[in-house]
Amino acid sequence: MVFSTDNLLLDLFGVLVALSAVLFVYIKRSFQYWDRKGVPYLPPNIPWGNLQPPHSRDIPEGDDVANIYYKAKAKGWKYIGIYVMTGSVFLPVDLELIKHIMTKDFQHFVDRGTYVNEKDEPITAHLFSIGGKKWRNLRTKFTPTFTSGKMRQMFETIANCGHILEKYIEHEVDHHEPLDIKNVLACYTTDIIGSCAFGLDCNSFKEPNSPFTQFGQRVFRTDGIRNLKITFMGAFPNLSKMLRMRLTEKEVEDFYTKVVEDTVRYREKEGVTRPDFLQMLIDIKNKTNEHTGDGTSLTMDEIVAQSFVFFIAGFETSSTTMTFALYQLATHPEIQEKVRSEINSVLEKHNNQITYDALNELKYMGKVIDETLRMYPALPVVTRRCVEDYRIPDSDVIIEKGIEVFIPIKAIHYDPEYYENPEVFDPERFNEENIQGRHPYAHIPFGEGPRICIGLRFGVMQSKVGLVSILKNFRVTLSSKTKLPLKIDVNSFIPTTEGGMWLNLERIGK
Repeated sequence: MVFSTDNLLLDLFGVLVALSAVLFVYIKRSFQYWDRKGVPYLPPNIPWGNLQPPHSRDIPEGDDVANIYYKAKAKGWKYIGIYVMTGSVFLPVDLELIKHIMTKDFQHFVDRGTYVNEKDEPITAHLFSIGGKKWRNLRTKFTPTFTSGKMRQMFETIANCGHILEKYIEHEVDHHEPLDIKNVLACYTTDIIGSCAFGLDCNSFKEPNSPFTQFGQRVFRTDGIRNLKITFMGAFPNLSKMLRMRLTEKEVEDFYTKVVEDTVRYREKEGVTRPDFLQMLIDIKNKTNEHTGDGTSLTMDEIVAQSFVFFIAGFETSSTTMTFALYQLATHPEIQEKVRSEINSVLEKHNNQITYDALNELKYMGKVIDETLRMYPALPVVTRRCVEDYRIPDSDVIIEKGIEVFIPIKAIHYDPEYYENPEVFDPERFNEENIQGRHPYAHIPFGEGPRICIGLRFGVMQSKVGLVSILKNFRVTLSSKTKLPLKIDVNSFIPTTEGGMWLNLERIGK
């Protein structure tokens, strides 16, 4: 039998034409979803939908969602439908509707909808990402870890790390050189989380490039290819699982897996117990030999996943918050002096010691942190997934099961309807009168409802200790090495400035 090359090429061409036609019809129909549902939308672009191409983004994470929010609001829409590639995403604009989704009607939006591949990448199956019954059971078991009583137990560790931070800066200021404060604070939070989560002494100030810090930072770093991959995994999770795509680098997963497994084995072999997060996970694992897969018991893989998310969430977000707080205080010396005056006044009542109760008396510092979180929320957008059809109140519109929801946190925080001159740093936005005059969902840096960040009090506590340790001893000013205006790195999930955050620290005379 003789094959004709021309016929083969024609056949291949025909197949390509047919596949292209099918793909075109699929994309066109996908981009008509919100029109069919009677939901207002903006025309999408093929193939990326309404967001920037992930491999060539030129604005920070979440800013494209914020731009859509403002366009929808300008048109008077309470919600808008958008597309991420061909995936349909619901974007609420009205704060009452957001309150319904996150809290009042939470049973319809229990899941986050983030990518989880427990089979091929077990480290993704952590409390932040999992859903359903397993999430409920784990959340219930973890909640006691973050009560006031547990916070008090962990406070001594945090205070000791604050003392180490203070001594490190005390040594560095003698060199009369600016410090990249984000790197300094990353060492501080690494030491805290390493101890409170794993019972390990990381010695980050002596080893600033320790594996803990390096691997933690790699989790939040992206590039064009990784952005494209993450977008694809979010839009096509089932196909991504079939292709065994990974969200976390294998080297990162292997490192944290070894750390946790070695620590667990050591404790169980030697009978060592500690009042920390890892011990709680070990206790849950050992309560029953039967693994049900519903969060009532834990495998070693599940212990690794929970420890991993506790570390990366606690180390990066708090160091970021403190970094931007110090930047704003450096550029607003009158606010810095007011914070320092409060610190001195409160500590004087506590024998000049940083105590758990003293932190709770730092009301103005609390306002500074709240305003910092308004301007620089760790996550500009949080997600929910509809788990059962939901009718929008006072409407005939149905959000169907499986639809993802974007909560535009940063957009809300910069909305001039809620914050006059939103680009201006003003802690007094969070005095009691102003808080009462605003919708409660106008400030949601940790999310809201049953899936609010479980460790928010821990994060605020370590941020306050870090800020007190610095500000009671040192005056902070902006270094000329810091590039102005600040430019947020587009290749970071967490807001990070390009070129670092360089500050001058001057010892305050006693």
